[in-house]
Amino acid sequence: MGQRRVRTWRAKFGDAFRGVSRSVRSQSSFAVHLTVAAAVVVVAAVLRVSLVGWCLLTFAMGGVFAAEVLNTAMESLARSLGPRRHPRIRDALDMASGGVLLAALTAAVIGVLVLGERAGSLLGWW
Repeated sequence: MGQRRVRTWRAKFGDAFRGVSRSVRSQSSFAVHLTVAAAVVVVAAVLRVSLVGWCLLTFAMGGVFAAEVLNTAMESLARSLGPRRHPRIRDALDMASGGVLLAALTAAVIGVLVLGERAGSLLGWW
């Protein structure tokens, strides 16, 4: 039995940041997610969203980003298997993409609820 190499926390975090960086650089959809997230942050700041609202928005944005990174990982793994497409690989990629869609739709609903409630309060709608 060989000795197992113990990895440092620094190395683990370095790998994780590299993975996020590769995902951001390799996926055009990340530009859309980042642009929408930046717009949400600006609108939330202007509306002076509550701490709970900020927590909900941050959780929603983080969920979309995490789903996109996992989807990118699935795509990378599938590409490494070669050019031939297998129906199960296609299904797995479609499911991962569906996960991003569900996360984005959920984030959009949270954004509308949090920002809409705050805007409605400021405008005296309720």
